[in-house]
Amino acid sequence: MRVFKFGGASVKDANGVRNVLKLLETVGHKNTLIVVSAMGKTTNALEVVLDKYLNKGSYKKELETVKRYHQEIMIDLFKNPQHDVFNKVEELFQELLQFFKSNKSPNYNFLYDQVIGYGELVSSTIISHYLNNNSLNNKWLDIRQCIKTDDYYRNANVNWEATQRIISNLVDASTLYITQGFIGSDTNNFTTTLGREGSDYTAAIFAYCLNADSVTIWKDVPGVLNGDPRYFNNTQLLNTISYTEAIELAFYGASVIHPKTLQPLKRKEIPLHVKSFLNPENLGTTVNKSQGIEPNVPCFILKQNQVLLSLSTLDFSYVVEENISEIFNLLALYKMKVVVIQNSAISFSVCFENTYNNLEKLLLHLKAKFKVECHENVSLYTIRHYNDEAIKNLEQDKTVLLKQLFQETVQIVTQ
Repeated sequence: MRVFKFGGASVKDANGVRNVLKLLETVGHKNTLIVVSAMGKTTNALEVVLDKYLNKGSYKKELETVKRYHQEIMIDLFKNPQHDVFNKVEELFQELLQFFKSNKSPNYNFLYDQVIGYGELVSSTIISHYLNNNSLNNKWLDIRQCIKTDDYYRNANVNWEATQRIISNLVDASTLYITQGFIGSDTNNFTTTLGREGSDYTAAIFAYCLNADSVTIWKDVPGVLNGDPRYFNNTQLLNTISYTEAIELAFYGASVIHPKTLQPLKRKEIPLHVKSFLNPENLGTTVNKSQGIEPNVPCFILKQNQVLLSLSTLDFSYVVEENISEIFNLLALYKMKVVVIQNSAISFSVCFENTYNNLEKLLLHLKAKFKVECHENVSLYTIRHYNDEAIKNLEQDKTVLLKQLFQETVQIVTQ
């Protein structure tokens, strides 16, 4: 069985959905399970809806905009205004409205997961009906009944034993399935999410549980490039990448492959293909058990909106194990994702992501014991397989706040 994943850019409008049908007719659709993301920028739009709801704003108006966006796509795809898909999608929006009306929880992370997942539920419903309407018979799966997780909302951990058992019993390899990426459910059947860009991870979870032959992620790029073309010039296609190298790139923040996606695939040596939905017959990039990358060129990764803290003790004593342990305990307490650390005898620097907006609380805690210098909205550049020319070109016209070199990797924090 194969697992395909289509991201939001691939299904952002009616032509994108039509292209999914054309692609499946081109590359085949037998023994295939399809994971789809929310259409276009729907996740961002639902975040605005949630923000309006929490701040007593006009969330219904914002939600109506989201609904109208999907209705326009359906009107373009389904010429019959009485098609059942319109009722199914309306039911989902009414379900979300009812949740807002009945909710009593003040927990933002819980609310986020209950709201955001509707983007995937709506998109998969539209795509499933469209394929059925064009003689590609398929079965729609509610992913929340398949992937079971803990209740760590917005970044849930998979219960692999329960998920394996459910998927093995539920999925028939001879059927074409359409399901949602990014979401699951906890033991109380509340919706959970697997982290932003978690749809790739969903595809890997299914592949692992089904012993799939391969996973293909369909993107608007020709494959995995050696840098994001939005930020780097003259990028090159990587033909093959080893699991180990891909995990390294994902760890440092390469956006084409989700960091969690690769581990389950590597355990069963399931190849991952990253291909263009615009040119589906091109080879793209394959991630497998090969060595290194081909071609062997520097790979550039950018992570924006990071925070850099430089700490030193108030009495100029050494920053030793006890201090470092306390710092990391606080970083964990406030859910900061650390990406770079550097220390000397009397100072300690750390670069991290302030995902949960707890920076002010962290700073108050740290300033009780340390002298703290804080730089917000810094950029972290990582170069794998660097050379002197690559570093020189990257640093040009930038203020370097921190630089760290290893055998294969250099990381540079800039203002």
